[in-house]
Amino acid sequence: MTVLSGELFQTLESARSLEQLLQEPLDRWRQELGTQNLVFMRGAKGAWKKALQLGKASPEPPDWSIASDCLDQRLSKHSSSWSYLPILCDSHKDLVLCFHPPLPSKVQNQTERDTSLIAKAIDVWHRQQQKSRDVIRLNQILTVTADWHTHQDLDRLLQDIAQAATRLLRCDRASIFLWDKTARELVGHPALGIEGKPLRIADDKGVAGAVLKSMQPRRWDRSDPTDEVDRRVDTSSGYRTDSLLAVPLVDVRGKPMGVFEVINHTDGRFDAQDEQDLFELARHASASLSNTQQMQRLMQTRDRLTQDALQQVQLIGESAEMQSLKATVKRVGETDLAVLLLGENGTGKEVVSRQIHYQSKRRFEPFIAVNCAAITETLLESELFGHEKGAFTDAHETRTGKFELASGGTLFLDEIGDMSLAGQTKLLRVLEEKVVVRVGGSTTIPVNVRVIAATNQNLVELVQNKKFREDLYYRLTVVTINLPALKNRADDVLELADFFLTMFCNKIGRNKPKWTESAKKRLLAHEWPGNVRELRNIVERIAYLTAEDTIDDTQIDFVRSPRSQQNESESFIDLRKSLADATTDFQIRYIEEQIKAAHRNVTQAAERMGLQRSNLYRKMKQLGMKQPD
Repeated sequence: MTVLSGELFQTLESARSLEQLLQEPLDRWRQELGTQNLVFMRGAKGAWKKALQLGKASPEPPDWSIASDCLDQRLSKHSSSWSYLPILCDSHKDLVLCFHPPLPSKVQNQTERDTSLIAKAIDVWHRQQQKSRDVIRLNQILTVTADWHTHQDLDRLLQDIAQAATRLLRCDRASIFLWDKTARELVGHPALGIEGKPLRIADDKGVAGAVLKSMQPRRWDRSDPTDEVDRRVDTSSGYRTDSLLAVPLVDVRGKPMGVFEVINHTDGRFDAQDEQDLFELARHASASLSNTQQMQRLMQTRDRLTQDALQQVQLIGESAEMQSLKATVKRVGETDLAVLLLGENGTGKEVVSRQIHYQSKRRFEPFIAVNCAAITETLLESELFGHEKGAFTDAHETRTGKFELASGGTLFLDEIGDMSLAGQTKLLRVLEEKVVVRVGGSTTIPVNVRVIAATNQNLVELVQNKKFREDLYYRLTVVTINLPALKNRADDVLELADFFLTMFCNKIGRNKPKWTESAKKRLLAHEWPGNVRELRNIVERIAYLTAEDTIDDTQIDFVRSPRSQQNESESFIDLRKSLADATTDFQIRYIEEQIKAAHRNVTQAAERMGLQRSNLYRKMKQLGMKQPD
């Protein structure tokens, strides 16, 4: 189970789908169990979908009626050809693991326990994905709602709302259908992708008509047995609708005013979270479209979202270093100066940049983050400045660049030291002239952006080595803030650890355990090479993996970073000793730590060291060590 747990946690952060989360851990597990074939099945609308097949294919497919029985009864089932194990998690239903040949009886109890671990990992991953989507949703809704109230042109406002929906819900197109009650028509004013006049459909046709009539949301995709889409629209536009989500638009009096519709999700179908997000957007859109009395409500919502976003990027710590940093952030936030953040990886450069943004007069405007190291030189200009349709081979539509998206707000350029010299030249020109020209275009577009840059590199050395432009360096370093490493503010370690523990325990709905003195000592003794990010990850694992009411040093040792150092007394080497004596000291300390990490289970400690239990006792006797109880 330890190996499977490690494999699952290695994939938790990077997995973007359930299949990505489970593929490598399940394949490793299958090999350890010695089975030829493992099939991971997902139920979907009364049918089974083979999500993963690992190992050598079996000539006889699994019996899905047995798989269904095993889910219904919440028990594993075994036939002459297959073993069926249900994965009973909260976030996903109808998940079954099928093994061929059937599992030996001696491992069946163990594998059932392992499936419980897999279920917990799936739930953890699902919550992480949900949190990621919530943060994106929060920032994007904050961005678009802060801008909507400035529009005077209805068509432009409708277009911006639809574009925001396509970004937030990851779909091809979006339309707001306003109800023309007199003509008994729904008029799709943005009608993204449709040339010419606004799209008009009868108010009793298709999914939009059904939503208007019932005032209830509707979701549809091609797996549904009935086709609810008005295909005349597809025929007239030359577009094929494969999935659709629509919610009602309601005015301030609760009367229907239209339908908000999004089409063709990138993953093939819209889910309940998409429906919730579209409802939220529809609420703000309705307010913006109603009348000037609703503008105050929209601005209040914007303030609440800004405050919520600010709460998610708190600067935790009361050390002298953090007090100085907080004071600097507050002073700088009130200005419009360019800022350069310097510090090691994991010190919280993006958190500080967001704090500066939310404490500035630009806090109601967009905050856009760009990782310069992740953009190739060929795509840099398009990413930052945008491009026109047809500017190059893959430019199928006009794209707004990050500078335009951030206009009025803040642009955070992370890893600025990794930007190419050509990219630096183009960036400097925009910073000086405050205009951008999209790739393939000729029109200058004014941009009003505050730039905050960050790097963990020594820019002075890069300038001296001609790897960074000196004029850009001076342009970015109007204000320079050095973020302290966590090891240099040890007074904040326990406060940070407790803050993260509270956050994760609240997230998963468990009682918050207490730190023992030994655990606090372990945290304070660590050098924290990964800084705050490392501490956050360690506390997250503790919150999810431990069930006790207290946290001691052995639990931290189990999940801590492999780069962590021993405290001074543990790492001290007496150079007066001979090599043989020093080796003996190390062996004693190593065995003691292994037994401690195994909660004084000698058999488990021996296995971790690759020894037989009897050999470990023999070695301890040779070293003169006391036998454990």
